[in-house]
Amino acid sequence: MPNLLPSLRLIICALLLTVVAGCGYHLTTARSGQLAAVQSVWIPFFGNESTSPTAQTVLRRAFYEELHALRGVRPATSLATGDTAIKGRIISYSSRAVSYTTLDQAREFSLSLDVELEITRNGQTSPFWKGQIHGEKQYPANKDLALQHNAEDQALDAAARIVAQKFISALEESY
Repeated sequence: MPNLLPSLRLIICALLLTVVAGCGYHLTTARSGQLAAVQSVWIPFFGNESTSPTAQTVLRRAFYEELHALRGVRPATSLATGDTAIKGRIISYSSRAVSYTTLDQAREFSLSLDVELEITRNGQTSPFWKGQIHGEKQYPANKDLALQHNAEDQALDAAARIVAQKFISALEESY
């Protein structure tokens, strides 16, 4: 019995240290770059230097949806009514084969999207965040052209959401 007491004390100390240390989660504080749920955002159509005629529309929709879903930010009706404005331009949009079958036919494609973004507060001219973000998504090849086009559209939507999520993370991580 006397040999169990030091072991029991050691186990209790280890458990207490584990509980006191926690799991690593912490409360976030309001910083200048964070998007609060009460804010509204205006996003004009992005400039489009790419070959995709729909990329700017898909990207704009993805930004509105991700900002609302992740941070509760609502869309503004105009630049004047928004608390913040996000401007950007699509620098590149590309799709290339990344894997092939044994018959040397494309099996999978990768859609790549590069976007330059900046966010400003209403009434200010200089942005409080500016940068370039890359989004990429793979999609399967298909012999049916309609199905191939549909898969590329879905990949574009996914890549646009990746860009929007990376933007939100970059904005909130910058001090």
